[in-house]
Amino acid sequence: MVLKDVLSEEKRSAFMLGNEAIFRGALEADVKVVAFYPGAPTSEILDTFAEALDSFDYQMEIATNEKVALEVCAGAAFAGVRSLTAMKSVGTNVASDTLFVLGYTGVKGGLVIVMADDPHAHSSQSEQDGRFFAPNAYIPMLEPSTPQEAKDMVKKAFEISERHRVPVLIRTVTRVNHQSGIVQLGELHRNEFKKVKWKELGEEYATLGAVARQKKLKMLERSARLAEEFETSEFNFTRNTGSAIGVVTSSVSYLYVLEALKMLKLQDRVSILKLGTTYPLPKNTVKAFIKNLKKVVVVEELSPYLEKEVYAIAKDTNPDLAIFGKNSGAFSEAWEYNPNVVAKGIASAMGIAYAGHEAIVKEAEQFKEIIPDRYPTFCAGCPHRATFVALNQALKIQAAKGQEHYFANDIGCYSMWIFPPISRGDSSLCMGASVGVANGLSHVIEERVVAVVGDSTFYHAAIPALIDAVHNGNKFTLLILDNSVTAMTGQQFNPSTEFTAGGRQGKKVPIEDICKAVGVEFLEVVDSYDVKNNVEVFRKALDFDGLAVVVSRRECALYGDRNKRSRGEKIVPFYVDKQICKRPYVCLRTFYCPAYEIDEDRQPRISPELCDGCSVCSQLCPIKSIKRVEGET
Repeated sequence: MVLKDVLSEEKRSAFMLGNEAIFRGALEADVKVVAFYPGAPTSEILDTFAEALDSFDYQMEIATNEKVALEVCAGAAFAGVRSLTAMKSVGTNVASDTLFVLGYTGVKGGLVIVMADDPHAHSSQSEQDGRFFAPNAYIPMLEPSTPQEAKDMVKKAFEISERHRVPVLIRTVTRVNHQSGIVQLGELHRNEFKKVKWKELGEEYATLGAVARQKKLKMLERSARLAEEFETSEFNFTRNTGSAIGVVTSSVSYLYVLEALKMLKLQDRVSILKLGTTYPLPKNTVKAFIKNLKKVVVVEELSPYLEKEVYAIAKDTNPDLAIFGKNSGAFSEAWEYNPNVVAKGIASAMGIAYAGHEAIVKEAEQFKEIIPDRYPTFCAGCPHRATFVALNQALKIQAAKGQEHYFANDIGCYSMWIFPPISRGDSSLCMGASVGVANGLSHVIEERVVAVVGDSTFYHAAIPALIDAVHNGNKFTLLILDNSVTAMTGQQFNPSTEFTAGGRQGKKVPIEDICKAVGVEFLEVVDSYDVKNNVEVFRKALDFDGLAVVVSRRECALYGDRNKRSRGEKIVPFYVDKQICKRPYVCLRTFYCPAYEIDEDRQPRISPELCDGCSVCSQLCPIKSIKRVEGET
């Protein structure tokens, strides 16, 4: 990212990421309050707001979870101030309690919620289709296809929000958030940030019982007005070729359709309806498009959201219309699309032959068979690896005494513990679920439950489950891995860090203080790199007849290295002394750091470019052959 391009006050074009375009749209709309919990594929929105914080007067929070982030923005919107939050679709699950009520209460100032789906689950635990939040919550939804549309829709969404006094969803997918393109910048008209007097606004946002029933009727009336407005939206358009065959599509699938038609040489033989407002759906626009068609292909990733609407509209408008989509088998509900997938679906609907990329895929599969599997792994110096080495040794000690274990994993970098060579993970559901699951399992299985959760996830969703464990006297071992930042999504700050958004000074909220406050009796805080001493701490935690909590603390290696470089400190690597090493391979078999390799003499070698200088492998070497590079301190 070139920040100066994103922040430019000139009316010119700039090359930027979809997420940066969303930021730019909010900036041009004079947003005043933003709040986020980091989560791919929306993290760059948070990061850009944080990086630009000193240049503008908006207020920003990195919240403990998505629900809190939405409520921060809702509070600002109640007072007539424009606000924006962004989250991945599974994060919207966390925020949904508030989201649904906001559909009833409405807002005064513009409130925009960017919600990103993740087809193919690139960085998520499920391929959730978040589009269904809009009709369930009765709030309007826009879907951009390009960075330019993303910027334009954000600006328009603020206008819609204030005109109809309702939050607006901007639904994206990974390939929109992470797509780059040319964006035409508009003018920056920023008004001075001023607080308002609540009593002068004359607003109220309560809803319950009879009040809720009346507001439900108003929601329905509002949806009808929005549907009428969306019939003429600039974000819906038709490319009419006069053909009897058409395609209905939205989001990034529109771009796939354009590419697919080129590949099939059908650009002039297929009409396209591109929808940018997908709730309330502009039904008259859809009716006009399908009225004289013989075939229509609905191209959309994930669920048949649009397809079901087309079926319903066609029943009266064009009952003989042949509809091709997921229900016909032309497309799958699973995974991410691409131009080749879309071309195959369109070709099957039109009854034409299309070989596609099958030969290339087949050749790739053949090469894949001879390549060894490579699983995701931790960075060199990652404290989670050191924590696991100690834990694994403690588990072996306990297993020798007859104790068996269940491993409840969670969402974060440590999720990779499920992969070889660690292979520890009997369950991994969603943020904070490891502690809740451990509560239930402690009642019903004989094995000792070991739950693991990271610092950011602990603040996000695990505290209520911890309180439940203390209150009910549940017995299991909980490891809280405190690496000081929300590492997996790009080292954003959280309450375990001394900084808030934009690197401003904040106040740490120590995890151990929370544990003490809720009544945890067995509580130990250890240095993740102190492997030898940690084995005994973990063993005692596994042996304890009750709830045992161990906080394993050491900052994220990438975050720590960045801080060292900013302070001018050297990162001093280690090396293997070949005169001493007898090739027992304990370093490889026990620690499996990516900085290690085998040299031409079949001896372990440490890459000085990758070594983080954490020293853990030198502690584990039984013959002391791993040393710090000479001449360095």
